Amino acid sequence: MLHLLKANRDHIPHIACTQPRRVAATSVAKRVAEEMDVICGEEVGYSVRFEDVSSPRTMLKSVSILEITSRYLTDGMLLREAITDPLLKKYDVVILDEVHERTLSTDVILGMVKEVFQYRTDLKLVVMSATMDASSFQKYFNQAPLFKVPGRLYPVEIFYTAAPEPDYIQAAVRTVVQIHLYEGPGDVLLFLTGEQEIMETCDKLVRESQKFASTVQKMTVIPLFSSLPPAQQQLAFAPAGDNTRKVVVSTNIAETSVTINGIVFVIDTGFCKQKVFDPRTRVESLRVTPISQAAAKQRAGRAGRTQPGKCFRLYTESSFVTQLPVSMNTKSSF
Repeated sequence: MLHLLKANRDHIPHIACTQPRRVAATSVAKRVAEEMDVICGEEVGYSVRFEDVSSPRTMLKSVSILEITSRYLTDGMLLREAITDPLLKKYDVVILDEVHERTLSTDVILGMVKEVFQYRTDLKLVVMSATMDASSFQKYFNQAPLFKVPGRLYPVEIFYTAAPEPDYIQAAVRTVVQIHLYEGPGDVLLFLTGEQEIMETCDKLVRESQKFASTVQKMTVIPLFSSLPPAQQQLAFAPAGDNTRKVVVSTNIAETSVTINGIVFVIDTGFCKQKVFDPRTRVESLRVTPISQAAAKQRAGRAGRTQPGKCFRLYTESSFVTQLPVSMNTKSSF
């Protein structure tokens, strides 16, 4: 990124990095501030709805002593800023992360930035994703260059069920209990579709944990979804404590948007909620649908962030090959 900005060292470049979710914008900003050993809100900041943690001193210093003002914000906040600043004069670089989510705000920003390029030749755009089909984005931006950055990943052992599960929630609860009783140390990440499923599953896991013998280590169950208050969302990132295994029950918000340290075991139910627009009723709703193969690989990768891990897929291997789409790309084209 720095080679894009070295041309003018007298100018302090400003960078906007968007995230599709509030928790992602806040957690990434805090992580970058921690890595740089600076205070979040000064050198590195973020802006989400109803909360702006940034200041005129928000800057990021690189090894080449180039001062960069860096700000993490949701795509909706960048779109709101564009209402008063259509040419995005406040920023020199715009980074759109997790574009495979294809939110309405992200799609509008992509079209808006392409129009801005006609008036600003100095503006740089970086489009990032771990699962997207880059060819459509390259074509839309006149064959823009493509960079592939391999991630550091520990080996992950993947397990499938022998037969389809009639009730994936019961299967998920049973799998969590078996991992807690018979597997080694490490936290568990369970993927479900929505808030109601998550809260019901958390209650079932708490009841199961009360049946454990006193010699068994404790199990802490933590829900994680986008509508959860920020203070409760942060509990998923806190260490579990001594003689305690943390079980995070999450939507696909933990698939690519955030990274939870200590996860060794991942349970993939194979479903998620997708926004679907019904042209007959003109109503947009959330519908439970099977995930894509790319999303399944992303979920499995959560188990190999800090050490070798295991992924338990609650569906058969033949279902993964024949029933899951390769990617969850939107039908609409640019």
